[in-house]
Amino acid sequence: MKRNIDNELLKWKNKIRRKPLILRGARQVGKTYSVKRFAGFFDSFALVDLEKKPELHNIFAGDLTASRLVADLEVMLGVKIIPGKTLLFFDEIQSCPRTITALRYFYEEMPDLHVIAAGSLLEFALKDISFPVGRIQFMHLQPLCFAEYLSAIGNEIAAEYVRDRPRLLSPAIHTTLCDELRRYFFIGGMPESVKAYIDSGSLQESFEVQAEIIETYRLDFGKYAPRADKLCLNNVLTSVARYVGQQIKYAKLAEGYSNPTLKKSFELLCLAKIISKVPSADPSGLPLGASVSAKVFKALMVDIGLFRYLSGMAVDVEYSKSQLLNVFRGAMAEQFVGQEMVAAQTEPLYYWSRRAKSSSAEVDFLAVIKNKIHPIEVKSGPSGRLKSLHLFLQTYNNCGHGLVFSDNTYAELPEQNLIFLPLYFAYSSVKVYSKIT
Repeated sequence: MKRNIDNELLKWKNKIRRKPLILRGARQVGKTYSVKRFAGFFDSFALVDLEKKPELHNIFAGDLTASRLVADLEVMLGVKIIPGKTLLFFDEIQSCPRTITALRYFYEEMPDLHVIAAGSLLEFALKDISFPVGRIQFMHLQPLCFAEYLSAIGNEIAAEYVRDRPRLLSPAIHTTLCDELRRYFFIGGMPESVKAYIDSGSLQESFEVQAEIIETYRLDFGKYAPRADKLCLNNVLTSVARYVGQQIKYAKLAEGYSNPTLKKSFELLCLAKIISKVPSADPSGLPLGASVSAKVFKALMVDIGLFRYLSGMAVDVEYSKSQLLNVFRGAMAEQFVGQEMVAAQTEPLYYWSRRAKSSSAEVDFLAVIKNKIHPIEVKSGPSGRLKSLHLFLQTYNNCGHGLVFSDNTYAELPEQNLIFLPLYFAYSSVKVYSKIT
């Protein structure tokens, strides 16, 4: 599968001031697969799987001198490791935290060697070790976005339309992209789920993969101990899927647990990259992160297909709905737009909420495009019904256009400072080459 990260990895390979790279992301988003594909650009590939081969941990038990580590790895792996020609890959690095510490010595003592590390629940290990600050680079891998999905199923031309700047497309192309987006809503972007659909042509096959992935996540809950209770984690995970698009209150996530316990479970699921927190922010100025509210926030699932599975929605009923904005009360569309934005931008995701006795208002997301804050709504109604968005634009005249994602085609309303976009342009709308910039 062609992934957006392929180009980023090539840029890293050719950097003069290159650092060891840690690839972050939830379990089963394709980290190992992407690195193995990337290894084709090297003369040789040295794979150090620290979970499958625990005997390799002994190499990192003592002296962490880079030359000594390479010499021992060559013997254990049977591969010659040559700086500039070999890709050295530490997989499941969280199972041997000393390896993370060792990355600094590869940077300092063997800078010409290309070193990548990845693993599941990596964020837990990073919290518990002395981290080599300034000597490591990070990349984040998400599930396949809609454009990557289109490429994977063999429709590269459609993928290019989705990657390109938002604009008015012909009715035939618009209909085709909406039909494919409906399928993506249910298949999602987890690589194995997409592959199951490609191989079989069956949505049901991809649903079975989604169930297996969630079960894998649940089996991992034992590794969260003693940080959180497994049953509490499971309840919170299921509840978050049901509250996508709504403000989260810890007390509603599960019964029988204190707020601090629920908060801890929620934060651990965020650390594992299974869910992501979307805080409310004040759009008066940048950076948005300086004004976030600790108490007012929403959440997204890592993947729309896993969201579908956990939500318990009636697939036959929801799939048959003619409007994408109507699927599962609009929560699927909001999850999709948020997920595409996470994949497209480097900044965290935020939204705007104003709670008042007389009139409350909320805008689904905030996007920062070329140092300009843009309010984003996921709505099917005409511009006259976008009360919160109009209030936002009137209140914060320092901000850019209001962006409205819907089932409809592209349209500009300059007199209202609004641009209407089809849902499938959610990714390209926050990229620097977008017309909206």
